[in-house]
Parts: sequence; structure tokens; C-alpha cells
Amino acid sequence: MAKRTGSADLPLHGGRVPAWLATRMSSLGAIVTQAIVHHYGRDEFLRRLSHPFWFQSFGAVMGMDWHSSGITTSVIGALKRSLGPLQDELGIHVCGGRGQHSRKTPDELRALGDRVGFDAVALTRASRLVAKVDSAAVQDGFDLYLHGFFVTNDGRWTVVQQGMNGDSKQARRYHWHSETVKSFVDAPHSAIDGPPHGEVVNLTDQRAAPSRSAQLDLLTALGADGIVDEFTALTGGQAAQPLLPHLIMPAHHDVRSSDVFTRRLHGTLAAAAERGPIDFPDLLLTPGVGARTVRSLAMVAEIVHGAPYRFRDPARFSLAHGGKDRHPYPVPIKVYDETIRVLKSAVQKARLGREEELDTLKRLDDQARQLERMASGPSLKEFVDGELEASASLGGRSVFGWEEDRRDPLAAAK
Repeated sequence: MAKRTGSADLPLHGGRVPAWLATRMSSLGAIVTQAIVHHYGRDEFLRRLSHPFWFQSFGAVMGMDWHSSGITTSVIGALKRSLGPLQDELGIHVCGGRGQHSRKTPDELRALGDRVGFDAVALTRASRLVAKVDSAAVQDGFDLYLHGFFVTNDGRWTVVQQGMNGDSKQARRYHWHSETVKSFVDAPHSAIDGPPHGEVVNLTDQRAAPSRSAQLDLLTALGADGIVDEFTALTGGQAAQPLLPHLIMPAHHDVRSSDVFTRRLHGTLAAAAERGPIDFPDLLLTPGVGARTVRSLAMVAEIVHGAPYRFRDPARFSLAHGGKDRHPYPVPIKVYDETIRVLKSAVQKARLGREEELDTLKRLDDQARQLERMASGPSLKEFVDGELEASASLGGRSVFGWEEDRRDPLAAAK
């Protein structure tokens, strides 16, 4: 007889994010967070996290596999590692995580409450209710295994949590935001992200209020054991136990033209070509990677400044730094490191009141949006083929190794 042991130990996407990518994801995640808070405030950062398309795009621009539900785990992990040292400066804290880390959320909130001064009891209750709603009140066949709780010094919060279904081999991510929650049982979600999965019993729908009331009456009248007995009598047996949670990646790994708004890609390429010589002349002098880095900076700038409607095609953001599984192409390490260097310099100078470098990134994003209406450029296939051709020279790396070694077996053997 199957017995649920919990999903905390189940691997996502075949294992962990490799250390060489995890460290870069943490660095880029921290810098993007600082830039958003600098421009728009920490409440806006919480709002971004509560938007499922932005969240997926954020993970894709970091070099995580664009289509993978593992983005949820890796992004939360990267932010928890990188924002820890910055929590006093930013006033943003990350609690929870996958598996056993999710169960530490109440303790982490209590410790923060003692240090920061917010109402840890109320926030712990919110954390538990959010988890309870998505595991019990929304009966959609997905079992929660990850709970990330983002909270600011003034007690505002966003929750990103994820469930998986072992039968369909799909994951579903749930987004919550304290600003939009008026009731934990009456249409509380800011978003639910995931594929359709048969019949869903959503007791948080406003139309389910009579059902919620009737269930409470039933529980009062019969008790939990009585309800089980009645159910067994009606069905002629016990309810089938759910399968152990198991996650498998979505059907296709490659980035296809149907996954990307090509005109937006063309706008990004045109803006990088036009603004690069004006705003990034020193970067363009970097042999081999300068112009390519400006393209990545344009995509990261959109993550910082873009409106929600800009993120309907998260796959497009994987074109900034590729993906660890070599889709759409290997992660260009030299470009990734240059992107981090330029952004880090811009954020550090902005903290000292020198906004010029951060302003250039904003102009780059503005220009991309203006040019996308008329810009032309390569097809997605042509663009990806060009990146694959240049991958070895850009320090291309994936979970399969360095691209240079893949192309030169003799070098790999040394």
C-alpha cells in the first residue's frame, strides 16, 4: 500500500542546479532585486513576484531552463541565499523553500519578528492558511512541496508555492499577495499558474460559499470519523491514496518560434545595436562579448522595468543567457559574468547617488519597446543557430560540460 512520505526529497528536473550556475543566479537575482527596489520600491518587488509570467521570465533570464517547474525552486533558493546579506538594507526577507525548508517558515518568521518588530504570529497564521487553502480548499490534484514566503519589514508579503501531480507529471504554481487578500477562503489568489488538469474542486471560488458553509455544518454534526464512515458507505470502499509526487519536465525542451514574440526580440536586438555605441562604448571594446552583453542587458532591463503584459512569452528571456540543459543554447559564461559586472557597478553607483549607469539600462528598455513596432531581424532559428555557433567562444557551458570541450574531444581528454 502506497504511503505518502512527502515531496521534500523528490528531485526537480533531474537534480540540483549546478554550483557554477547557482552562484550566478544568486548574483543576478540580488542585483535585479536591488534595481527594482531602487526604482520602484520593495512593495513593487512583491507585486512582481506575485505575477506568474514575470516570475517565470525572471528565472529564464537567470539561465534556468525556461520551461521547467524547477524555476520555482531555483529562483526562491537563489533569492534566499543572495538577499540574506542584504535584508537589513532592503527590508526584504525570504523564508521557507522546498521540502523541509518550507516547514521552517514559522520559526524563521518568529525570529524575524523578534528582530524586525512585525507581527510574527499574524504572518505565521497567514503562511499556514495559504498552504492549507492550496492543499485542501483547492482540490486540483496537485500536492504542495514548496512554500516560499517573502515578507518586508512592514509586514507585507507574497507567497509563491508549488504543487505537483504524480499522475499527470505536471506542476502547478500558486501566487499570493497580501495586498490583494481580503479573505483566505473567498477568491484569495493573485494567480494560479499551471496546465488544465481534469475536474477541479475550488472551494475558494466566491460561488462556493454555500458549499463551505454546508461542509462546516456536516463536520459539526458528524465529526471527522463520521464523515469518513459515510463516505466509505457511499463509495463501497476507501478513497484511493494519491500517488507519490513526481515531477517531469514539460514536453518540449527547445525554444520554438511559437514560444517567442519575435517582434519583441527584434526590438531588443535593434535597441542593443542602436544604444550600445552611445551608452556602452567601453563595454563594446571588450573583445568578443561586448555587443553580445548589451543584448543580455536589454533583456534584464525589461525584467526590471517591463509592465506585466511584457512577460507573456517567458521563453524569450532565455535568449539572454541560454539554459543549463543547453536549450535554447548553452549558458554563455563570459556574457553572463559581464552582465553581472555591468549591473553590479550600476547598482553600486546608484546607491551613492550616481544614477547614470542605471539610467542607461532604462533607456535601453525604452528604446526596445519603441523599435519593436518597426524593427526587423533574424528568425528565431537563425538567432539560435548563431548563438550555438558562437557558444564555444562565449564560454558556453551546460550540465553536459563546456561547449569548447564538446567540440574538441582531444581538449576534453586532457
